[in-house]
Amino acid sequence: MVSYLLVFILAAIPLLELVTVVPLAIIGGLPPVPVSIMGFLGNALTVILLIVFVDRVKVWMKARKKKRKEVTEHIGEEYKSSEEAIAEQGSKKEKRARVLFNKYGLPGLMILGPIIVGSHITAFMGMSFGSKRRSVSGWMLVSLGLWTIVSAVAASYGVTFLIPNVEENGFFIRLFQ
Repeated sequence: MVSYLLVFILAAIPLLELVTVVPLAIIGGLPPVPVSIMGFLGNALTVILLIVFVDRVKVWMKARKKKRKEVTEHIGEEYKSSEEAIAEQGSKKEKRARVLFNKYGLPGLMILGPIIVGSHITAFMGMSFGSKRRSVSGWMLVSLGLWTIVSAVAASYGVTFLIPNVEENGFFIRLFQ
């Protein structure tokens, strides 16, 4: 039981990730299915918490920006400088780019990101690119599930091929007995 809790905690740590922890636990002699479930849950929990946190910060910043704009308009600033006009044009282009990114780029980022840069950084990038919390969360959970299965199957078949009795004498099992 302690070993599964350790897998859960280690998978939740951003630098270790489930793609590292799950294969190590399987190589260590723990059964693949419970290890995969605990690794997935640990990593998914912290990723979802990060996504919610970033979303709350975005909502807060948007409300703050709106409040500042209302105060500025209330003071009586009727004429915009040319810099503000240029900034508004840039924001229209940014909106179009975000729509395209949300339509085509988010699934690719969420699927490939955890193996390349880590799941937490991938989730943060998805949110900072303007994607919606629901989309980032959904694609991130799909991606984490996919990488959990891939890493567990690869480690399980690789280990049992090289070391036939790994479940009987694994170092995790000996460590916690």
